[in-house]
Amino acid sequence: MALINFGGTEEEVITREEYSLEKAKQNLSNETLAVIGYGVQGPGQALNLKDNGFNVIVGQRQPSKSWDKAVADGWKPGENLFSIEEACEKGTIILFLLSDAGQIAAWNTVKTHLTEGKALYFSHGFGMTFNDKTGIVPPNNVDVFLVAPKGSGTSLRRMFLAGKGLNSSYAIHQDATGKAFDRCISLGIGVGSGYLFKTDFKREVYSDLTGERGILMGAIAGMFEAQYNVLRKHGHTPSEAFNETVEELTQSLMPLVAENGMDWMYANTSATAQRGALDWRHKFRKLNEPLFEELYQSVASGKEAERVIEANGQENYREQLEAELKEVRESEMWQTGAEVRKLRPERN
Repeated sequence: MALINFGGTEEEVITREEYSLEKAKQNLSNETLAVIGYGVQGPGQALNLKDNGFNVIVGQRQPSKSWDKAVADGWKPGENLFSIEEACEKGTIILFLLSDAGQIAAWNTVKTHLTEGKALYFSHGFGMTFNDKTGIVPPNNVDVFLVAPKGSGTSLRRMFLAGKGLNSSYAIHQDATGKAFDRCISLGIGVGSGYLFKTDFKREVYSDLTGERGILMGAIAGMFEAQYNVLRKHGHTPSEAFNETVEELTQSLMPLVAENGMDWMYANTSATAQRGALDWRHKFRKLNEPLFEELYQSVASGKEAERVIEANGQENYREQLEAELKEVRESEMWQTGAEVRKLRPERN
């Protein structure tokens, strides 16, 4: 492990330089990795592992759009693509990558095949942390751990194909075989992690649910809408409002932040922009910290988990979800965004 100083706090991380892909492949040379689910995380992790030379099979319900996607991605029925039950039976490490609701529905099937010495892998701590609501309690004679890439499965795959890595957290919940750490880290390297940092199941799901509802998705969407609406109310055109709200952030400024940090981005903007940003950031922080605290407490209390399970359990959930997504998609701001993206010049 490497000891890194993160802003004055030392933290141990695991990199690909010290834990090589060859070492990971050797550790798992006798394992069959059964990826259960081919929705959000499944495709990226399964394909990356396969391309890295691991023995991977996929388990997916048939018929389904995800089964068809797996076939389109090159997985072959009866060879490395099976039903969930058959893949669980064949796998020595079961990568449980169904949605949180899907994990609840499939748990009894998966649990049946968790025989002594196998391992159960997660990429989200939801099912285990809120097991009083999900019923997911693994037997004591199997390894249980997680590797949670900090991004979507699509991003994980794209970065892998570009020769890059997406950072991941890891956690060992249960070490029944004495091999849980090496199994876990080997999978973390195999799926294409940039570096791995330690967590536990509870901290992973608390931070993940807070981030998704907060700055990663919920908060930024709400902030986009608020600024766009104010600009439109004061007579700015849709194109101007969208470019000042979304396009400049995603296409110009955030790449600078990703490259060298917020201070570097500030240093590479105008003096007028610098002054305003440095002054107003304090107001936005003071305004939003209480809201983020409210969000965190809602996660920690289990209210957010209850909401997810209740909503996903409704018979018409898919229809309700599509209606909500349609509202976003057909709003003026995102209709404008669709046109703005068409106008981006092609880079040769």
